[in-house]
Amino acid sequence: MQSDPQPNASSEIESERASTFYELVGGEPTFRKLVDEFYAGVADDPELRSLYPEDDLGPAAERLRLFLIQYWGGPTSYSERRGHPRLRMRHAPFAVNSTARDAWLRHMRHAVESLALPAAYEQQLWSYLATSAEAMRNTPG
Repeated sequence: MQSDPQPNASSEIESERASTFYELVGGEPTFRKLVDEFYAGVADDPELRSLYPEDDLGPAAERLRLFLIQYWGGPTSYSERRGHPRLRMRHAPFAVNSTARDAWLRHMRHAVESLALPAAYEQQLWSYLATSAEAMRNTPG
């Protein structure tokens, strides 16, 4: 009778490479927490709150959560519901200046830190978010 082969370091590395960032950081619950923490800060921030036309931040939170899940390798629900992300186009109607960008980053930094991810994953996530926040800036000042 042949025994099952024991896993080795090489097969564990290959398994990790096959995983998406979404899976590696905990999937939907991680992104739900990230977005919930972020919008808890936005709700009380007059600089950012004025950029959200809806009284209820729930729909905006849902869109961000679905987008981030899809971007990081999870289900494609965002595109199925809304089409291509077109982030610059979707943010064009709102005056996003440096002050708004910095406020967004401040609340997102708190949200990222609340996840207590391993340092390499936190850096990867933060790098993307910081770059994206700057890319959405469309107004001087």
